[in-house]
Amino acid sequence: MGNAQEKPPGAGGGGGGGGTRSDSATAGSGARSQSGGSAEKEVVNGTESGRRHNSPAVDTRYLDAPAGALPPHLARLKNEGNHLFKHGQFGDALEKYTRAIEGCAEAGVESPEDLCILYSNRAACYLKDGNSTDCIQDCTMALELQPYSLKPLLRRALAYESLERYRKAYVDYKTVLQLDTGVQAAHDSVHRITKLLIEQDGPEWRDKLPEIPVVPLSVQQQHREKPISIELAQARAARAAQEEARRKEARFTLLKQEGNKLVKNGHFQEALEKYSESLSIKPEECAVYTNRAICLLKLSRFEEAKQDCDSALQLEPGNKKAFYRRALAYKGLQDYLSASSDLQEVLQLDPNVREAEQELEVVTGLLRQSLMNNAAHARRVSDECAS
Repeated sequence: MGNAQEKPPGAGGGGGGGGTRSDSATAGSGARSQSGGSAEKEVVNGTESGRRHNSPAVDTRYLDAPAGALPPHLARLKNEGNHLFKHGQFGDALEKYTRAIEGCAEAGVESPEDLCILYSNRAACYLKDGNSTDCIQDCTMALELQPYSLKPLLRRALAYESLERYRKAYVDYKTVLQLDTGVQAAHDSVHRITKLLIEQDGPEWRDKLPEIPVVPLSVQQQHREKPISIELAQARAARAAQEEARRKEARFTLLKQEGNKLVKNGHFQEALEKYSESLSIKPEECAVYTNRAICLLKLSRFEEAKQDCDSALQLEPGNKKAFYRRALAYKGLQDYLSASSDLQEVLQLDPNVREAEQELEVVTGLLRQSLMNNAAHARRVSDECAS
């Protein structure tokens, strides 16, 4: 979260609390041994203390990672807060950030950037706990320290929106987008809030907005040049992949619908092109292969229709439409035996397919006629050879 999360936490859970508990346990053990209590017997008997000794050590090296210009004891509090926040312990994280903020005042730390991050991180804790009012207050403090800082702006916008203070939320979201047009959450929120403000304030809704600050070009440039964390880069890549997947899905659906409409209107060549383009987006969509097979059958391109049905059956081995349309393709290729086999497969899958029954009768007649013709041809050839 924020710059606070850019440093990877250690592998252990429990953060700085673990170190505190260890110190307390040591002190307590010393006190008990002085008084001759049972703790010393436990050590001698090798019970609880022995188990602790054998358990793997918790890695707390992340607590000592540098944190900007903060002195080590305050950096440790910030790192503890980051770790706790990452593991969903928002109340405990808030307490660490509060102690770090208070410690900065006591130690005379004057680092606007570090204080901005601490206030912004504590604001995120308030937001997670549903305390939007204190979140707004901390974000405002962070922005006084570091104007146009993106994360406090975004968190304050979310808090304003949760309180239904839509105009202020809109202004903060628009300011965020001046800094980074790639923040999809801000785009989505602007669209959503625009609809709400139109309903609330009517056509003149823009006139009732607070002034949207113009982010200086120098600040925008600084933000663009600022290195991003691995986590942020991964999040952006994931969002981009999701957006691309949504775009492709929408395009695929549109092409398929257009193809279906063209088939109904008898425009088979145009429909064929739509289906082909949709398959370039999603090449494993069985229904599109069977739909394109219809177009190919209507265009007397029987071998290609058969291939599309083969592809459909590889994807869905029990697809009735693929069997039926492949039977029609075999019929067009005058392979009546294969056509008959596919039609029987259809009726085995669903005995109530009337079209398959009727087509089977036709194909059986054609097969019989073909066999008779072949037999007659064979006799003629045999007689010619004998003479």
